Parts: sequence; C-alpha cells; structure tokens
Amino acid sequence: MSSNSDNTTTLAENKVLILYILILINGDITEDGLFNIITSINNINYFFFKQILTDLIDSKLVGIYTKEDEQVLKITSEGKNAYILTKDVMPGILKLKADSIFKQAFSNIEEEASVIAEYTPKNENDYTVKLKIVENNETIFEVKTFAGSRDMAKKLVDNWNKNANNIYPKILDILLAQ
Repeated sequence: MSSNSDNTTTLAENKVLILYILILINGDITEDGLFNIITSINNINYFFFKQILTDLIDSKLVGIYTKEDEQVLKITSEGKNAYILTKDVMPGILKLKADSIFKQAFSNIEEEASVIAEYTPKNENDYTVKLKIVENNETIFEVKTFAGSRDMAKKLVDNWNKNANNIYPKILDILLAQ
C-alpha cells in the first residue's frame, strides 16, 4: 500500500517538476534536453520520464511541435495554470535543487545545441548533410550539402562538431571576400 502511494507522490512531484522547469526555460527545448535537466535534479529513469511527459502532453499541459525539423516542447498556458495550482506538491528542497541545477544545466544545453550536425541517407550512395549553428533558438548559420558515402557524411558531421568554431568564421570570410 505504502509503495503505491509513494509512486503517486513521486509521479505528481515529477509532473510539477517538469512544468516548473518548462516555466524556467520560457521557450522551446528538445525532449533530450529536458530529460538531461530533470535527471540531474531528480534521478528518474527515461521510461518513467517518458510516461510523465506523455501524460502532460495528452493533458495539453505541454505542447509538442516541430521547429526546424526537430521536435520541441513548450509549456502551454494550461500548463502554467496547472503549475500554479499544484506547485505545493513539489517539496521545497526539490525546488531549491531545481533552481540551482537549472542555471548550470540549461547553459550547458544551450552550448551543446549551438553546433548541430546531422546526415540522412537518400539512398545507398547519397547522403544529405546538414550543418548548423544555433544561438538563442535561432539558426544563425546553416549549410546543406551532399556526401557520396556514409563515411564521407560521418566525416563532415564529426569535423563540424569538433571544429565549427574555426570553420564558420572561415566560411564567412570566404563569402565576404571581394
């Protein structure tokens, strides 16, 4: 009996925690980004997190939509109202931990998200490679190119991930050269 009520409490606390973090973010975040923040505050497994998030989306407290070919989450006005009504469910110690970890974790996520590289196969010998730099949820630079093999596509992606801060200024110089 006690473990079931503990699970209900944990479920409620984690729902409120997710709503609280989405209010702090005050913008879009990927599911992975949100999961990284939540697990650094309250150690929950991915499947439990996914179940809670699905509940929040189904209840229209969290919105999910596609932005620049990526699924992102954002709290809805109903979600903000639900947080105000249920915030007392979250223990004060959890809120304090959320506040301190959020500042650190969110800045890490923004840095990680600033360089994006991905490739998708068109067919066996043709890959589309997309290389981007994103700042404050805005794409400030994007290049889309083709690679003739998976190895070439992977090499482009790896090189961009490691060296975007050197490559980007060089591309701008080339584009601005008279």
